[in-house]
Amino acid sequence: QVQLVESGGGLVPPGGSLTLSCASPRTIFSVFSGSDLGWYRQAPGKERELVAEITRGGTVNYAESVKGRFTISKNNSRKMLYLQMNNLKAEDTAVYYCTRRESGGPTYWGQGTRVTVSSGWGQGTQVTVSS
Repeated sequence: QVQLVESGGGLVPPGGSLTLSCASPRTIFSVFSGSDLGWYRQAPGKERELVAEITRGGTVNYAESVKGRFTISKNNSRKMLYLQMNNLKAEDTAVYYCTRRESGGPTYWGQGTRVTVSSGWGQGTQVTVSS
């Protein structure tokens, strides 16, 4: 069963902004509000790293590299987690994952959403017209 669903990734130029969202549709309100929530990212060729987290008690932590640029927030009633990313840099390019961890329980991961920060062209998309 899919526990977490991320959205909002895309291609953005340096200095741009994106907001990532993470829905937790199969989680009841009390469980969601009582969980530690976080955003991780994995850049090509690198290990997965913590970007930001918000604990069940409301404590917020950020990786040094994103402090002052990223903001994590949540809406318990909607069971949503967000990551507002401003002043994006090329080094922010990665697949971003949201996580949810209950006290003493497993950590659930989303499927990831790709963020690409580049001033160049996109990678292209194939269009085929055929009868």
